[in-house]
Amino acid sequence: MNEPLEQLSSAYWEFLSRSQPIGASLRGDHRFDDQIDDMTRNAEDEMITALDSFASRAEAIDPGSLSADEQVTREVLLFEASTHADELRSRLAEFAVDPSMGAHIVLLQLIPALPITEQPHADALVDRYAKFGELFDQMIGRLRQGIARQRTPSRTPVEKSISQLDDYLASDIADDPFIVGPGAPEVFDEAAIADWRETLTDVVTRVVRPAYAAYRSALVDEVLPKARPDERCGVRWIEDGEVVYQRAIRRYTTLDLAPLDIHQIGLDEIAGLAAEYLQLGGSALGLHDLPQIFEHLRTDPALRFTNAEEVREAAKEAMDRARAAMPEWFGRLPVADCVMAEIGGGAEEAPLGYYLPPATDGSRPGSYYINTSEPTTRTRYESEALAFHESIPGHHLQLAIAQELEGIPEFRKHANVTAYVEGWGLYTERLADEMDLYSSDVTRLGMASFDSWRAGRLVVDSGMHALGWSRQEAIDYLTTNTPQAPNNIEAEVDRYIGWPGQALGYKLGQREIFRLRAAAQNRMGEAFDIKGFHDAVLDSGPVPLSTLERLVNGWATG
Repeated sequence: MNEPLEQLSSAYWEFLSRSQPIGASLRGDHRFDDQIDDMTRNAEDEMITALDSFASRAEAIDPGSLSADEQVTREVLLFEASTHADELRSRLAEFAVDPSMGAHIVLLQLIPALPITEQPHADALVDRYAKFGELFDQMIGRLRQGIARQRTPSRTPVEKSISQLDDYLASDIADDPFIVGPGAPEVFDEAAIADWRETLTDVVTRVVRPAYAAYRSALVDEVLPKARPDERCGVRWIEDGEVVYQRAIRRYTTLDLAPLDIHQIGLDEIAGLAAEYLQLGGSALGLHDLPQIFEHLRTDPALRFTNAEEVREAAKEAMDRARAAMPEWFGRLPVADCVMAEIGGGAEEAPLGYYLPPATDGSRPGSYYINTSEPTTRTRYESEALAFHESIPGHHLQLAIAQELEGIPEFRKHANVTAYVEGWGLYTERLADEMDLYSSDVTRLGMASFDSWRAGRLVVDSGMHALGWSRQEAIDYLTTNTPQAPNNIEAEVDRYIGWPGQALGYKLGQREIFRLRAAAQNRMGEAFDIKGFHDAVLDSGPVPLSTLERLVNGWATG
């Protein structure tokens, strides 16, 4: 590799690992297991300065001096560093209180997934927990800075976060995810495990739970009284909201699109799905009216699970079918396995499911986390599309392959390019139909439902954050134009409120992958090979969509 680029790539990855120690631990990098992320304004400023430097150094490298793959490295580094710096400039920590992806809930869900295989890892976890007081003090401090600048969160996400904190603080210490969740090292005998759990219980009692209680008090006493009403839930209603949202669009879509253009794309996509609903609704349900189809999917008890075991079994069956079919559709397959797991604390406000990549040290496989809480609200007809997106052939195939690529810088294996990663996941929901993985037209309605959900995101995310829609307007739009269940619609809208722009990457990324595939088929004719296309998409790791276009075009033209 070009030596300046190689050195820059290594330095960039080292910087990210050191500045995001929990993420490093999740990947299996144990050097920072006793540390916790620094949430202060000073740390944020230092990170912006460092990221700007990485971006300018990448920009200064002449692409003409690089090989084709080195050009990819430069482009990914430049995109990642520059958009991450811009995102930090938006100072989201000052007003982001999020019941789906806030630190208070993410820690409860991810800490149990830490790969703990040796005694030093176990000891370091105790030291990490001891820093929770500092972490939550920093989070409170950032929210106070936002209040001082009249940059405050929206009311309902704050109320939901308070409810989550109440549930956690009222839970039995014997069932605390911070105590019972982390796996003990194999070298521990029963006595050592018991001693370690006792030590964890002590630090959780003395530090972790009081930190959560302090955060709750700050939300109740300081943040909630200043929260924006739900009628002004989007970032449009804060002073620099237009800039904040445009930065988010670039970060999460890799595209320079105007909010109104995104809004129109979403409206057009929603309109285009009507014919599919009518066709599938007729064959599966005997219904030929769109509102009737939506109402039936939303309310028919037969389309809901009755218990958590049914949720698990449906996910397993879908994964098993996909695993068996993959060799016919992909040239490269991941070595790492994908297993099922269940979402723990705060599952009521958590997504329907999510994927956690394998640990790079091999201590943890890829994991498809399913939400088994409130099973009677979980839809049978959508469970297959969810499994294909989050596990196989969706996120597991893409993210595990990326980790296993050889000869590329480490940062590229883990690059945070939402439009690529989530675009691939949504693409595979449709691909699964081509692979004949759906068990019936009823579950194909789930595929259509998920597609309209992601199209609707373009409308409501831009509606709230750019056009000034209220929370209720967003809920009403998704209720009218998708068959999503009311509890999922509310949770999703609150997620979009707390995480501006992130929801845009799914549909825009999917559209681009399908566009590139159609262009390649048109250019290659009978020489087009679906395995080759998928390998061309996956063989370089996560990349901006403009880079992906160049890679696919290069493959298609030989």
